Amino acid sequence: MLFSGRPLSLLSATALLFTSPVHAQSADQATEISAGEITRTVRTMTLDQFEGRAPGTAGEDRTIGYLIGRFEALGLEPGGVDGSWTQPVPLLHTVLGKPDRLSISAKGETTALEAGKDIYVSTLQPRDRAVVEDADMIFVGYGVTAPEREWDDYKDVDLTSKVAVFLVNDPDFAAAADEAVAGIFGGRAMTYYGRWTYKFEEASRRGAVAALIIHETEAAGYGWSVVESPQGENYGIARSDGEMTSLALQGWISGGTAQKLFDDAGLDLAKLRVAARKNDFRPVPIGARFDAAYPVKQEVVQSQNVFGKITGKSRPDETIIYGAHWDAYGEGPPDDEGRIYRAGANDDALGIAGIMEIARKFKSMPQPDRTIVIAAWSAEERGLLGSEVYAQNPIYPVEKSVANLAIDVLQTAGKAKDVILVGKGQGTLEDDLARFAKLQGRVVTEENLPERGLFFRADHFSLAKRGVPVLLMMSLAGASDLVEGGRKAGQKWIDDYTGNCYHAACDAWSPDWNLDGALQDINVMFDIGNSLAYSDRWPEWKSGSEFKERRDASAATRQ
Repeated sequence: MLFSGRPLSLLSATALLFTSPVHAQSADQATEISAGEITRTVRTMTLDQFEGRAPGTAGEDRTIGYLIGRFEALGLEPGGVDGSWTQPVPLLHTVLGKPDRLSISAKGETTALEAGKDIYVSTLQPRDRAVVEDADMIFVGYGVTAPEREWDDYKDVDLTSKVAVFLVNDPDFAAAADEAVAGIFGGRAMTYYGRWTYKFEEASRRGAVAALIIHETEAAGYGWSVVESPQGENYGIARSDGEMTSLALQGWISGGTAQKLFDDAGLDLAKLRVAARKNDFRPVPIGARFDAAYPVKQEVVQSQNVFGKITGKSRPDETIIYGAHWDAYGEGPPDDEGRIYRAGANDDALGIAGIMEIARKFKSMPQPDRTIVIAAWSAEERGLLGSEVYAQNPIYPVEKSVANLAIDVLQTAGKAKDVILVGKGQGTLEDDLARFAKLQGRVVTEENLPERGLFFRADHFSLAKRGVPVLLMMSLAGASDLVEGGRKAGQKWIDDYTGNCYHAACDAWSPDWNLDGALQDINVMFDIGNSLAYSDRWPEWKSGSEFKERRDASAATRQ
């Protein structure tokens, strides 16, 4: 099998070259999660030889070889397709060039737009040009169709060959307490309907030729600089023509540009925002036309998910999946220290190190009743693509997947008095989290920025959509109450990391890291999986979760 044109022998050589030794230990030592092993894994995965671990590169080849070598050294069995270690993840990679045309026309006046400043778009169509030919623009409110909430922004209006324009987040995000919509979509806590991925998918299902979200920093959870940071690059799952999105272009329109668009068309955007918070809202033709043509560089690159497993003794068809993503952002501009590789030490080499240690601990114990799967996902940073490919083509049936326990970014500032819960009210695994945190002398703290929708922005979500109960361990969801320095110190760690090093070259291992808090979190995740591995208990979704119905439909397979 080839990986981006490089032979498997290179992977084998890489495995031998970069495999960190798993040192022989006594039985007691082998049952401990080791900060030393975690450090060795992170430092290895962030070496320049891995080139920032971008999918479809030589750095990926070396990463895959390293992961296979480590899984073998841990004594895991191959857990991939047809007895291999891997699962193919074919990715469409596109990069837009400078636009030949980019404008909006309204009432006989044409306004040229500046790419990156007024509008940011990309494409997921495998074509050499992305063209929207003078198409009608239509405002569709929040772009939500949610029958279970008796909500439909589209009202069966035909979007074929039109440009859909949305508001960001959920219909109740900005609602006052006395508005009818208040709380229907979780209030300040974002639902999946608030995510840009959902809005683009829904517009495509309705035949739109393009889709633009009006940017607002508070509702989006990030500023315009984050929107434009991919610089016209996008990744998607490589699809056949029949499965391809209808959207030639998808992206964002800046708040100021959107305001001018509606003003020029004689529409009151402020009043439309309020109207869109009512369930009798109907799409509003803007009376403007969008015209754009971009050259596109596009290619299909072959990436890989990597799997190891410990086969269950009595119920091997029931699986507990531990997951983290191996990919990072590859090469970028030099930082102040001359580093060019955005190698993601915390995001998510630390997560990979955590699930490796969990695997090592399980291997030191009696064979579990259920199968333990250790999953290293590809292309999380490109839109949860590796886990989505798996969820569409599961190696282990989702109906009998007991749980997916995900690790993505852990705080490195020391022990904490609490553990951060992402996605309150979703499932019974949060009760397990509270139970095992209490045994550590810790309490659960809810995420303090639920409007950012972090529950929907990590790899576990691909499996949640298929009904698999999930739990995410992510320290970015709220400031930890640190033993030294309290919540103020926890917030400082988040501010320093997200403000300086998130998705940047300085997300690198540091001798200043204190992994005591990360060890607490990794141990909790082990304890939760361990409590399921030797039992016949099935975690469930809680009443009100949008994923409960999907899981309940397959209940008979778990009897």
